[in-house]
Amino acid sequence: MRPFTEHADDILEGTDPWSSPSFSLRNRLARLGWALCQATLFRWMPRPLHAPRSALLRLFGARIASSVHVYPRARIWAPWNLSMAVGASIGDEAIIYNMAPIDIGERAVISQGAHLCAGTHDYNRADFQLVARPIRIGRLAWICTEAFVGPGVTVPPGTVPGARAVLMRSPAESWTVYSGNPARRVGSRTMQP
Repeated sequence: MRPFTEHADDILEGTDPWSSPSFSLRNRLARLGWALCQATLFRWMPRPLHAPRSALLRLFGARIASSVHVYPRARIWAPWNLSMAVGASIGDEAIIYNMAPIDIGERAVISQGAHLCAGTHDYNRADFQLVARPIRIGRLAWICTEAFVGPGVTVPPGTVPGARAVLMRSPAESWTVYSGNPARRVGSRTMQP
């Protein structure tokens, strides 16, 4: 796994976001190639064909372990910024907006419609500079339906942001359940054998 950095390598500094791109030409061309692949081969594969979809993601630079499930309608912005451990899954309509690396731990679940967003803007700068920060999802965490995880957040192992919860800060405790906007702790999680 490559080390996480505060800013994505391909983000251009000091550009005018209203008239200039925020990313290098190399990045934009790679995303174009991936977008074409995702809109055709990736999306058209029947749901049970997780291994071929994983192979396509690997072809575009993702670090994908075995037994990973990525569903055909998952939306992944930059495969080269995605790593998934054994048994991790990304559901249909989940958005992996990975301007910076996103690491999904062992058997972690990203449910349908969840949104992992590794980018934001510095609203105090006149050029509205794009900023990207990595996201880490711990092992056995469950990001529920339509939950939002913001830039720079680390979700501890076993943690559950409930449906439509908004995590903009890293929770301090593992094996906890969060709900609401902003997400607040509402309980503990225990695993049954």
